[in-house]
Parts: sequence; structure tokens; C-alpha cells
Amino acid sequence: MNQSKQLLYNDIDQKLQTYNTRPLVGIVNLQARDCLVRQIVDSIRRIEYVRVIRNKNLSQSSRDPNINGFNPLKAAAWNWQQGNMDEVFWLVFLLTHFGKNLRTKWNLVKDVYGKLGSTPYWDWNTISQNPTAFRLWLDANQTAIKANGKVGNHRKYQSLDAYSRNGTGAAIESYIDWIGPNRSHQDLINNAIAQVGRDPRDLFSHLYISMNAVISFGRTARFDYLTMIGKIGLANIEPDSTYMQGATGPYTGANILFGSNVNRATINDRISDLESHLGLYFGMQVLEDSICNWQKSTRNYKYFGG
Repeated sequence: MNQSKQLLYNDIDQKLQTYNTRPLVGIVNLQARDCLVRQIVDSIRRIEYVRVIRNKNLSQSSRDPNINGFNPLKAAAWNWQQGNMDEVFWLVFLLTHFGKNLRTKWNLVKDVYGKLGSTPYWDWNTISQNPTAFRLWLDANQTAIKANGKVGNHRKYQSLDAYSRNGTGAAIESYIDWIGPNRSHQDLINNAIAQVGRDPRDLFSHLYISMNAVISFGRTARFDYLTMIGKIGLANIEPDSTYMQGATGPYTGANILFGSNVNRATINDRISDLESHLGLYFGMQVLEDSICNWQKSTRNYKYFGG
């Protein structure tokens, strides 16, 4: 463990030990506490990675979905550097919708966004102006797309179908409708600000609720999409909650941590209090992510990518 990582570890460990609102029963055991601290450090570093990529000197080729090793996060970062904000939002949606598969990596995003090597590819301007054409293309090319890529673990039930009720075609068209008639993501953010003000957590909550209109975007997808929007800097938003309603792993982990078996609203309140004590950047996402990973192996540290 390098020095900066060790300092971060020590700070979190000390804060967990001085938390006195209620006993953290799940980490009384030193091995369990060590595992949780390590998971929190990993989560913090994953969040920092987004900022590193965003500020990295990227070549124009980073935006090209038809190159080997295409990474939609790097493409989003390049577009952010160029001021192409609608394209950044769109890429974040796609990388959230499909997810990163352990074996096929970002191939689904690559093949759909890159139109299987055809031009013009399905950038925001092209698809938002003609989602019907996209559905026709998707329907005709599903077999080729499925042969090359699979969805990520968090999206394992997502259908690629162009016309089914909860398939990719419906999800993308509903996303376009959610953005609004002007097809401007900035208009969406401005309208949210007009309704709830500029507080980052109020804005996150408002957008999270409004995203119920996006088909197939449940609790995890909305949380992941909006936190990425905030981390990249597209909007000044930050999660106000871990959004335990509908959660599985984070909810299980939080109950282990607090030595309880309480409802999700109560767990949300307890996590909120702990997050305030820890004082971490994007603290709600840090805790949601780290507690979920920790509960998979509470006394034997394992690294989880993502």
C-alpha cells in the first residue's frame, strides 16, 4: 500500500472507530473492519479515476467507436474537453445502459454507438433526431451485436430487443423523450434547477425521481448514471442518499454493519448519519459501493473492479 493510500486508510479507520451514534456491530472484529476500510478506499479511488480520465490529455481517436479497445468513458472525457456536452451525457447513458462485461468489455457500447462500423454512427444528434431509424437498424442487426458483446453484471436482465416493452429500443426512445423536445441535456438541467434550486443533493434527488420515465432504468441504473454525470462535471449534483429502496447487496451489507434487520428507510437514515461523519467526496456513492462489496466477503478482503 503506497503512502497516500495508507494515509487515506488510516483516516477512514480512525473515523469509523470514533463514530458513536450507534455501534457498528459488523466491524467489531478487526478483520471485518480492515476489509470494510479497504473497500471504502477502493471506492474512493474508483471515483477519483473518473476525474483523472476527465483531465487526461486524450487524442481525438478516443472518441472513435470503431477502434479496438474503445472505452466510452474516455470518449466521454474527450467530448467533455471539447465542450460537446450532449455527447458526453449520451455516452454516459450508453455505458450505464449496457454496462461493462467482464469478458467482452465495452463491445456492446462500441457496436451500438459505432453502428457496427458504419457511418454516421449513432451519436446524440443522429439518434435523437430519428429514434425510429435506430430501432429499425437495431432490429436488423441484433444477431451480429449479440455475437460480439454481452451486458455487464448489473444489467444482466437487459434485453437488446428493438421493439419489446422493456428492450433497448424502448429504453433509448424513452431516454430521448426524458431529455425533452429540444434534445438538450442542458435544458433538462436548467429546468431542474428552476424547479428545486441549485443544491447538488436536491438536484440529484429531483433527477433521480424524474428518471422513472426512462424504461428499464431502475434503482441501480439511475444511481449509476446520475453519479457519473456528477463526477464528470456535467452537472453539479451529488447523491443525497444511497437509495436503498430496491437495493439488495447494499441493504444486506448495511444491516450487517449496524447489526440490525430494519427497513430500508431506517437504513437510509443510518447510512446518511455515517456518511456525514466520514465527510467523503461523493460519500453516498462511496458507502453504497463499498458496503455492497464488503458484504460479499466481510473478513477476507477481495478487490472488485468496476
